[in-house]
Amino acid sequence: MKRITIKDIAIKAEVSISTVSFVINGKGEKMAISPAVIKKVQEVAQKLDYRPSMIASSLRTGKTRSIGLIVEDISNQFFADLARVIEDEAKNIDYRVFYCSTGDDEARSEELVQSLLQANVDGFIITPTKNLEKTIDMLIKMYKPVVLIDRYFANQKVSHVAMDNYDGSYEATKFLIRQGRKNIAVVNNKSGMIQMKLREKGYTEALKEEGIYDKDRVLYLDYHTNEQTRIDATISFFKNHPEIDAVLFLANYMGLAGLQAFRKLEYKIPEDISVISFDDHDSFKLHTPTISVIAQPIENIAIKSIQLLMSQMTNFSDFTIEKVLQKGTLILRESV
Repeated sequence: MKRITIKDIAIKAEVSISTVSFVINGKGEKMAISPAVIKKVQEVAQKLDYRPSMIASSLRTGKTRSIGLIVEDISNQFFADLARVIEDEAKNIDYRVFYCSTGDDEARSEELVQSLLQANVDGFIITPTKNLEKTIDMLIKMYKPVVLIDRYFANQKVSHVAMDNYDGSYEATKFLIRQGRKNIAVVNNKSGMIQMKLREKGYTEALKEEGIYDKDRVLYLDYHTNEQTRIDATISFFKNHPEIDAVLFLANYMGLAGLQAFRKLEYKIPEDISVISFDDHDSFKLHTPTISVIAQPIENIAIKSIQLLMSQMTNFSDFTIEKVLQKGTLILRESV
C-alpha cells in the first residue's frame, strides 16, 4: 500500500505543500493560514489516514515522541504489569515506548542506556541496577529527562517513584505478630539494592520492637541463580530452623520458590507456617491455599512516573524534582 505523503494531501486539498506542512506541524495560525484552510487540510489528512514520518519529524523537531523504559526483568509479572500501564499512559499522549530488561546486569544496563541514546528517545524511565548512579548523572548532564521507578539512589537529585517498602514490610510483620506468630523468618536476596534493604529493615524493626528479632532467621538468596538452587537453599534453611512459624518473602520469585520448597517439606500452610510475599502474582491467587501478598500500587507508580517525565520533557530548565513513595496494600488470603 502506497504511503500517504504531504504532497498527496496538498493535491487533494488544493493547497501548497508548504501550507500542508505548516498545518500538520501545528503552525497554521502562526503562519496566518485561514481557519477554513486549516480545517480542510486536517480533514483531508484524516480521510487519507496520513501518518507522519517519525524520522522526518525527528530531524525537524529533534523529538522522536518515544520513551526508553528499562526494567529489571520484563518476564517478572510485576515489571510486565508496570510496563503495560506505562505503555498505555504513553499512548494516551501520543508517545511510544521502547522497553527492555537488564537482568540486574551492570554491563547490560550500560549498553541499553547507550542504545536508547542512539535511538534518540526523548526521556528515560529506569529501574536502576546497583551501580548505575554515574550513568544516571550522565543523562542529567546531557539534559535527558529521567525518572527512576521501584528503586533509587538516596542522595541523587533525580525524580523517582517507588513503593514505601519499609512501611509495607513493617505492617506485614506486625500483622503476623498479632496473629500469634513469634518465630518469623524473612527471605531476601543479596543485591543490596535500597528497596530490598528497606523491606528487610521494616521486618527487622517490627520484630525488635517486640523483642523477638533473631538474625539467624534471615535467609539471603543469590539473585543470579536458577530457581532450583533457590528451592534447595530454602529447603536447607527451613530444615535447620524447624521452629519458624511464619515467613515474609521480599520478592515474588523468592515466594514462588519458597512454595515449592514447602511442598517438598510437606508443610501445611498456614497450619505449619504462615506466608506473605511481596509483589502479587497470578500463581499466588491460584495456589491452594491462596497466598497473602503486599501488592505494589502499580497503576499509581506508572501514572506518576509518566507525569514526572512529561514535566521534564516539556520544561527541563524549570521542573521540580519529586521523590514519591506510594503506599502498598496488604492483601490477606488463606496463607495467614
